[in-house]
Amino acid sequence: MLTQTLSSMKRIDLNYYLYLPNDYDKTDKPYPLILFLHGAGERGNTIEDLHRVLIHGIPQYIKNHPDFPFIVVMPQCPTYSYWPIQVENLKVLLDSILDQYRVDRSRIYLTGLSMGGYGTWYMAYQFPDLFAAIAPVCGGGIPSAADRLTHIPIWVFHGAKDTVVPVQESEWMVERIRNAGGNIRFTVYPDIGHDSWVPAYNNNELYEWFLSHQRKMDPST
Repeated sequence: MLTQTLSSMKRIDLNYYLYLPNDYDKTDKPYPLILFLHGAGERGNTIEDLHRVLIHGIPQYIKNHPDFPFIVVMPQCPTYSYWPIQVENLKVLLDSILDQYRVDRSRIYLTGLSMGGYGTWYMAYQFPDLFAAIAPVCGGGIPSAADRLTHIPIWVFHGAKDTVVPVQESEWMVERIRNAGGNIRFTVYPDIGHDSWVPAYNNNELYEWFLSHQRKMDPST
């Protein structure tokens, strides 16, 4: 992993980890990319705080799967902020990564847990034509804006016994998108609380599902 810092145009620094596949320097091929958004407990403002980003979710999966075939961008939300209000800065960061690394722009994926689950919904609203698929985990969104996401493959995860973010937060989004004809899957873990990210991100099928989706690219871009 590489540790880097990006100063955004809004003068808010987003520290982040960047994971590159083991064979990245051995080939010329473009790679799929996942933007991973952590939860509220992993926020921080300094490089010394950055290790918190690695506590949960995809970073833990990568530790046990060194052949992970994605570029993964893992930014850290500033301490007194929230992902839903950082979406423009996340876009600046993502654009920087796209400019610097060989990314398959038809296979850009978005996922996050808890506060990052909220951030996943909000960033997808803001940039609905950017992602090939998204996977919000134990988060929530704005049902009235769900119609903007009906064209994006979505897989939602939540624990039925979650007392931090009630499962109804996901249920409202899923119902609204299904009623609008969207492409959405919903996995509820009946005996799990807020840490539904553990089974969600340890599920190999999630990453296979990501790779099964490719965004149709505009030939002019």
